[in-house]
Amino acid sequence: MDRMLVVVFEAESKAWEAKKALHELDREDVIVVYDQAVVARNSDGTATVRQIDDPGLTGTLAGTTLGALIGLLGGPVGAALGAAAGFAIGGTVDVDRARICEDFVEDVRQKMTPGKFALVAEIQEDTTTPVDVRMEALDGTVFRRSLSEVKHKVHDENVAAMKADLAQMKAEHAAAHADRKAKLQEKINQLDSKIQAQLEKFKQRRKAAEAQAKAKVEVLKAKAAALKAKATEAHN
Repeated sequence: MDRMLVVVFEAESKAWEAKKALHELDREDVIVVYDQAVVARNSDGTATVRQIDDPGLTGTLAGTTLGALIGLLGGPVGAALGAAAGFAIGGTVDVDRARICEDFVEDVRQKMTPGKFALVAEIQEDTTTPVDVRMEALDGTVFRRSLSEVKHKVHDENVAAMKADLAQMKAEHAAAHADRKAKLQEKINQLDSKIQAQLEKFKQRRKAAEAQAKAKVEVLKAKAAALKAKATEAHN
């Protein structure tokens, strides 16, 4: 199951140890690590990325689920990403792109107060125990949440509701007197623009999600090939 993992630590050194531990679990084929980053919470509430493995693995950081979550952890002012990432995430980051619920973000924020550090990772795991044992040994507080597509349903319902309103306005426009038609047409145009903007926004998110999914498949293929090569070598 694909999950977002956040482990909060008092000391930065512990976050680096946790990052190493995840790598070890990945090498042992216990989990799959797609992306991970060490993040610091600053005194002004922003979040700074200390290091990210490979922002090109599943796209640029700003376009990934991981990048979206880091932006949300930075609060309303966004996350200032350091030289390791090379660019900043602004206030346009939202929960929809992160594919997690607001309560998860809020729980992490409350624990990850200024001066604390976190390992943020997108992983695949079949059971939570291996990661939990390693993180708890480092005195980390673990937060995890399965990545969800529920926001797609919310989007569909929102667009459907706006389209229903649009149909109603058009019906009223057809039956309206001349002095009302202009005002109704203005409202129709405004609502139609909102619908088109929502559709375009969702289209872009869908394309980004598809790109990430393809990248993940390539990661899994590479791991499978490595396992096959290892098995062949052992057999010979």
